[in-house]
Amino acid sequence: MAEPAEPEVLLDAKRFQVVRKYQRTPSGERLARQIIRHPGAVVVLPLLEGDRVVLIDNYRIAVDEMLLELPAGTLEPNEAPLETAHRELAEETGYRAGSMELLVRFASSPGILSEQMHLFLATGLTAGEMALEKGEEIRPKIVAWDDALAMAADGRIRDAKTLVGILFYETFRRQRGVAGEVG
Repeated sequence: MAEPAEPEVLLDAKRFQVVRKYQRTPSGERLARQIIRHPGAVVVLPLLEGDRVVLIDNYRIAVDEMLLELPAGTLEPNEAPLETAHRELAEETGYRAGSMELLVRFASSPGILSEQMHLFLATGLTAGEMALEKGEEIRPKIVAWDDALAMAADGRIRDAKTLVGILFYETFRRQRGVAGEVG
């Protein structure tokens, strides 16, 4: 049986696709794998003066609870990650960034998901109105940086992209005194 030229689409949803792809193992065995194709997303680390970070309480239906997170969102078709970062920050927190810097790109769950996340540092923030999408239950929460670290350490922050954002910044930027430091 010939291998399909293109992966077979099993489900075509609004923001992702579930597809069947085939993998040849080193021994020559042909294995079917189901993966989720995702256009990618951004996560924004919004820093305020005074050593504070803007987090959000966000209801997530997949786990049926409010999670403490950094603002984030899916890339729209033909939208650059930087544009998505500015849009999502404003929609979910009301803040607008004077400066937005890409810190790192990472794979969120590469065992089943093609999503690439772009972590941005947002500074020079000015307050404004939120513009939530239909069905979003989000409340901004301003937290001292040390409190955010404590929340990451003690399990109050459980969202992976938020843990990556906070710990990446603390480890690779803030502790080394690189530009963009809070305070």
